[in-house]
Amino acid sequence: MNYKIKSPASLKASVQLPASKSICNRALILNALSYSPYDIQNLSDCDDTEVMVKALNSNMRDFDIKAAGTAMRFLTAFLSKVVGEWTITGTERMKNRPVKILVDALNELGAKVEYMEKEGYPPLRIFGCALHGGEISLAGGVSSQYISALLMIAPLMEKGLTLHLEGNIISKPYINLTLQLMKLFGVTADWNGQTIKVAPQEYTPIRFTVESDWSAASYWYEMMALSRNAEIELSGLFKNSLQGDAAGAKLFAELGVGTTFTECGVVLRHTRSVTKKLVYNFVNEPDLAQTFVVTCVLLNIPFRFTGLQSLKIKETDRIEALKTELRKLGYLLKDSNDSILEWNGERTEPEANPVIATYEDHRMAMAFAPVALLCPEGIEIANPEVVSKSYPHYWEDLKTAGFSIS
Repeated sequence: MNYKIKSPASLKASVQLPASKSICNRALILNALSYSPYDIQNLSDCDDTEVMVKALNSNMRDFDIKAAGTAMRFLTAFLSKVVGEWTITGTERMKNRPVKILVDALNELGAKVEYMEKEGYPPLRIFGCALHGGEISLAGGVSSQYISALLMIAPLMEKGLTLHLEGNIISKPYINLTLQLMKLFGVTADWNGQTIKVAPQEYTPIRFTVESDWSAASYWYEMMALSRNAEIELSGLFKNSLQGDAAGAKLFAELGVGTTFTECGVVLRHTRSVTKKLVYNFVNEPDLAQTFVVTCVLLNIPFRFTGLQSLKIKETDRIEALKTELRKLGYLLKDSNDSILEWNGERTEPEANPVIATYEDHRMAMAFAPVALLCPEGIEIANPEVVSKSYPHYWEDLKTAGFSIS
């Protein structure tokens, strides 16, 4: 199935954004570890959160988490300390997303996790047991989800956990988000330089409500940046957010979008103040990269984005996907060092009637849909259902805002 998206003459939207997937999935694990009698409030109904809820609430021993990378990492660590024998698998893409770093770390801490098929990749067989914990080292440049997965179970290890992060630490806000949520559930950690220490402790059950998703907000910021006439209000966002992607509001100011915080969320407005070139290190906000890449080329703003090393192991190789799909629209991007993507204004002849492939990646669909605002004939998106991974109501929200989708 493909969607053809055409933009309205003027864009007016008041949007209730989905809950933060990053917070939902951490809060669900912490809620389970605290044996809480309370349900988490304002949970997202996205795929990634639904598979986590289903797994935590089931009496099964075999789990299929589909394309949910967060669930794969967090549940692997969680199940390694729950006595019993478990298996965990996912989609074909998931079976090609590396998990060796996490498995090696867990086994070093006393777990027993085995590969059922290919070395270093799911599916996994997990023999849950008490973990002795202790002291380990990890490269700071690995996915922060590996680190978060270990940190959340750390206080329940016999010796706790001392985690030494070597080299450049990427996605620091996501690690900090995990530690802040752990603190709300009664567990303290000491992060000093490259070392995080978590002593043996017990979690405390609390009543918890999830805030809205700043990553989802980025697509509406993109629409504001690309619109000539727009009014956009986004509910459920907070100025003092725990989410690293809240930094997107400040960065979008470089692309002419101003943010006004209200009691309910934010109101977006045009400032007409746009940078001539955008240079930014996305090491702390990798999930915003696609949004800013597409926005910049459509605004004809050259850019140089660094810190993109984790994009190679996301739902797809996002660097290659962006280069391929933007070439269809006539933009030639260059990448280097598996972590840098840039555009100096180089153009080529665009395809007639291009169809944007989404590569089983929700963020490809959502970042490219606003292209319709600058294409009178609209834009065609393949496999639009992929948005269910994080923002199931995205297309309905676009329709409510005046977009035509057929």
